[in-house]
Amino acid sequence: MTHDHHEPRLPSARGPLSAAVMEYLRGTGPLPGNEEIAGAGAYGDDLQLALYLCYELHYRGFAGVPEDREWDPGLLRTRAALEDRFLTALRADTPVHDGVEDALAEILVEPVDGTGVTHYLRDKGELWQLREYAAQRSLYHLKEADPHAWVLPRLWGRAKAAMAAVEFDEFGGGRADRVHARLFADLMADLGLDTTYGHYLDGACAEALTTVNLMSLFGLHRSLRGALVGHFAAVEVTSSPGSRRLAEAMRRTGAGPAAEHFYDEHVEADAVHEQVVRHDVIGGLLAQEPWLARDIAFGIDATGYVEDRLAERLLTGWRAGKSSMRTPLPSETSHIP
Repeated sequence: MTHDHHEPRLPSARGPLSAAVMEYLRGTGPLPGNEEIAGAGAYGDDLQLALYLCYELHYRGFAGVPEDREWDPGLLRTRAALEDRFLTALRADTPVHDGVEDALAEILVEPVDGTGVTHYLRDKGELWQLREYAAQRSLYHLKEADPHAWVLPRLWGRAKAAMAAVEFDEFGGGRADRVHARLFADLMADLGLDTTYGHYLDGACAEALTTVNLMSLFGLHRSLRGALVGHFAAVEVTSSPGSRRLAEAMRRTGAGPAAEHFYDEHVEADAVHEQVVRHDVIGGLLAQEPWLARDIAFGIDATGYVEDRLAERLLTGWRAGKSSMRTPLPSETSHIP
């Protein structure tokens, strides 16, 4: 049984792979073949959307798609082929540090003259660019912490306890109004964006889909638990300084109190989380399974790789005065109830 009022609509296809997956989800066509998948661009719109569609069945699903499609054997085989194409490319393209400490050391040091997305938005970003950033990031932030929660049954002892403590904060510490996904929806409302889950899937660029797919890939595979912990560490280590810059950008542009609050909340919370993740989640995991060090480093470095790709897409468009999205947002910035 489906509950359409809780589930997003299927998006528009971006090529033959995503079109075939959608037809299969609707029950109107076959899945794509492995040869077709193997020949597709690993980071392109078509493959990344097809993979996103497969992964979303493990979150809220889609309106009109039976819930038991989540474990459909044919769809799982297709997902495995898509994942293999994506993961193979990531392993080939990501420069991986020799050890966890080396990987962490690189992201722990803030560059004196940063040129990333959050630096740009703080210093010169316009309100329309902040709205685009929020719309693209909404594919993750409206499910914030969900992909990382999958690692909990795969940890034990100190690592599990520490990971659960951080996730508890991400889920609002027991208060529905403080769940970070709820806070991000409030931010979106301040920016005049539609807060419906999955609303901006059609407009989001392939690079934004890739950042979310990376989390799902790592989270859904026990064999990649080390990479998932590495990904989580990379997010928490870089979040506090980046959130401080974004909070300043929101204040400078008059985005609104909820928009400021979301990032102010992350400045404080993630500064604490970073210490817990480094010392207790990673430290605890390595004490129990030291052979996962290379995987943790890969998770940290792969996160940086896909985030750099997204940053290049955003900044290339914005510096040219153009939208970074496949479908530019309407210029209207009135609040959406």
